[in-house]
Amino acid sequence: MYNNVVIKKKMSRNLAIYPSLSKKVVIVTGGASGIGAEIVSAFVKQGAKVGFIDLNADASQKLVKTLGENVHFEICDLCDISAMKIAMKKLTTLIGTADILVNNAGSDDRHDWKDVTEDYWNERLSTNLRHQFFAIQHVAHGMIKKGGGSIINIGSNSWWEAGGGFPAYATAKSAVHGLTRTMARDLGQHRIRVNTVVPGWIMTERQKTLWVTPEGLENQYKRQCLPDLIDPIYVARMVLFLASDDALMCTANNYMVEAGSI
Repeated sequence: MYNNVVIKKKMSRNLAIYPSLSKKVVIVTGGASGIGAEIVSAFVKQGAKVGFIDLNADASQKLVKTLGENVHFEICDLCDISAMKIAMKKLTTLIGTADILVNNAGSDDRHDWKDVTEDYWNERLSTNLRHQFFAIQHVAHGMIKKGGGSIINIGSNSWWEAGGGFPAYATAKSAVHGLTRTMARDLGQHRIRVNTVVPGWIMTERQKTLWVTPEGLENQYKRQCLPDLIDPIYVARMVLFLASDDALMCTANNYMVEAGSI
């Protein structure tokens, strides 16, 4: 039950194991909570070596304590690109050169278009877009030397559905798709695949705490084709697929996890 709304019963889950992910080196941005933590956990369960970057030290330590010795983290504000590069170098020293990068970090804070200042606009683009490019730039050299890799950028349903209430966020997230397409072209010759995963309204703790209302859930049920709300695990499962050898011919595209709401 979310805010006095009863959630409809969901089907049982019988999920895949991807042998190609065993022992792969994975870096996840924003990996301490929400979708990011689910992605980190999913890769660990596949036998991968995982490093993640986050700003929340307490949540990071809690996750590593839960998942064990194959997981490492660095604390960093991803808006500081120099600090991000240092954090990624430290993770490389600990777990090796990345085979897989998941650009997950972002923040969907609501804001009224009338109140947006230049500084706030720039901060929103730094938080939701800029670090994705520089993370790709940083890991690509190592992937080229290794003969390939998979980069997965997390997009958003916000602009696909013409959602209001966060114009700077929606603009940044729409640009993620352009970044994916152009980098897939530039890196494809090196067998580096670049894709975007597009979550719908995912029921993370943040969403349930800040945004979920009975009216909002009722509208979401009407918008979706499927009758179930979306748990973070399903975004993680799409990320696993795109990172695996099963998806070796998948690049430059959008992969929706939104229950048919777009």
